Amino acid sequence: MRKIATSRIKLKRAYEPPAPDDGTRILIDRLWPRGVKKSDAAIDDWMKEIAPSADLRKWFGHDPERWQEFRRRYKAELKEHPDEVAHLRTLAARGRVTLVFAARDEAHKDAVVLREMLLGKA
Repeated sequence: MRKIATSRIKLKRAYEPPAPDDGTRILIDRLWPRGVKKSDAAIDDWMKEIAPSADLRKWFGHDPERWQEFRRRYKAELKEHPDEVAHLRTLAARGRVTLVFAARDEAHKDAVVLREMLLGKA
């Protein structure tokens, strides 16, 4: 597994405007962000299947107290999607990738876990 530079994978809320240095913008939420027009989002790919399962998302509820357990469970779910993870790694090896998400809490969200896995830190 080739190492991917940290600078190759950005995280960005769907409510922030796209920027030229975003590279390939990939929405990683199961649901489209409320109030965001598809034309304004500049999403290159929507990878719903890589998002946490509905059960895990509901259980977590963005509760920081459940963060460590959420991380463990989500990593296990990601292992069930090796093709999607490999696709993201390939994109990041070629150029910058921005993982787009809707969550308000930027520290306790699936995008953090996914980025760590892609960078080989999880």
